[in-house]
Amino acid sequence: MDISRRMFLAGGAAATGGTLFASAILSGIDSAAAASTPPRTGADPDGYTGGYGPLRPVAAADEPGAEYFALPAGFSYVVFGKTGTPMVSDPSQRNPSSHDGMAAFHGPGPTIRLTRNQEDRNAPGEGTVGGPSATRYDPLAGGGVTVLDYDPRTRRVVRDFIGVNGTHVNCAGGIAWRHAGWLTCEETVAGPADGYGRKHGYVFLVPIGARATARAEPLTAMGRFSHEAVATDRRTGVVYLTEDAGSGRGSGFYRFLPRDPARLSRGGRLQILSLKGRPRTDLRERQKPGRWLPVVWRDIDDPDPDPVIEAELPGATSVFAQGWAAGGAKFNRLEGVWAAERSFFIASTSGGDAKNGDVNADGYAEGYGQIWEYAPGEHDGDGGQLRLAFESPGGSVLDSPDNLTVSPQGNLLICEDDAGSVDGDTHPLAPGLVDVNRLIGLTRSGRTFEFLVNRFSTSELAGACFSPDGQTLFVNVYGTADAGSGFTAAITGPWRRGVL
Repeated sequence: MDISRRMFLAGGAAATGGTLFASAILSGIDSAAAASTPPRTGADPDGYTGGYGPLRPVAAADEPGAEYFALPAGFSYVVFGKTGTPMVSDPSQRNPSSHDGMAAFHGPGPTIRLTRNQEDRNAPGEGTVGGPSATRYDPLAGGGVTVLDYDPRTRRVVRDFIGVNGTHVNCAGGIAWRHAGWLTCEETVAGPADGYGRKHGYVFLVPIGARATARAEPLTAMGRFSHEAVATDRRTGVVYLTEDAGSGRGSGFYRFLPRDPARLSRGGRLQILSLKGRPRTDLRERQKPGRWLPVVWRDIDDPDPDPVIEAELPGATSVFAQGWAAGGAKFNRLEGVWAAERSFFIASTSGGDAKNGDVNADGYAEGYGQIWEYAPGEHDGDGGQLRLAFESPGGSVLDSPDNLTVSPQGNLLICEDDAGSVDGDTHPLAPGLVDVNRLIGLTRSGRTFEFLVNRFSTSELAGACFSPDGQTLFVNVYGTADAGSGFTAAITGPWRRGVL
């Protein structure tokens, strides 16, 4: 199998001031590659390593003997912000659980400011995200965002606090226009009927200059649905949003046209992606890679439905049901989205023709994952184009893509969240673990390679992002509610030696 023929980014890339750019021209994928799945000893069956060489167990620089990851030679890392440990600035507060989406900004002085989602799913009245009661959106919800100021000189967190609290299931998010803050997203539509004090399913802004917990205010015009991630067009301020309604349910790709990109609270218009001349298209499988598809956008009449009915039935009121009725396209579990220079890359966790063995309640057999690319139109009335950029031919190549980012050299780095219950894959670098998760690189020439293997646990990897200067990669081990099960890592090394 020649994975170099399977897709991807043929244009150049550059990084300036923390903004990552990439131009993509995609070629076709060899559909015959899906016929077999090679042993999971590397992403590319030809042994391609992205220029970094083979992986081997590496101990954390601040915890000798603790070999959390396998990495290429020359790379090192530190860990911090472990679930349940005291926070630096206020030891009476504990680091919350469920580390998920994240972004890196210029921080005060020499620091890098991290905004880290806490995807706390605890029952009403419980939860692990502390902070002042006066700033909570919902006093019965225990999720939110942690802000950590990391000093790359000492490789330590020097300041941390709760950025937003009283939210629920803060999964991923994205960077607001002109890096004004972090848009954190709730992956739930829970509400008072479920025992919570207020409706959930919204996007919230964490201002990047905040020095204390911000009052959480929902951006209701951006929709009430199971949000996953967002990405902002740096030219126009248009916000693109992914939805993960769960396996066996339709999920859409949306855009928000703000009245004022600098003040999203002023409202705007929410729309769902639809294929021109092909209303209600199911894109979960049987798609031709590399072919551009013209797009039109359909308005969502009621972006804040109440009550929310998830079933795709006549008269259903959910955002996706409205969009599907209007002709929107259907994906399976859209997760990460990241802005490149003139396009956006989107992960569908379990789309694709190579099946992982799990079958959803609606009869859809899950795939190993897809990466889509959307290119906006150049003028009003031009809806842009969409194409399938990459489709995994098997779990050894890419298994369940989730969060993703564009590297300083313009290639993709993808977090795996292998939630499959059938294939039970293992990895020689993670002995004793089943359903192992990795960071997978995807190059401009279309080759995949392993950059990191999680040998600490079977937890998903999340929140991968590079520092503004491109010298540090941050990534989360999601973990559980158990102390020490989740953490953030900062990885440094000879980046220029390879393609990231």
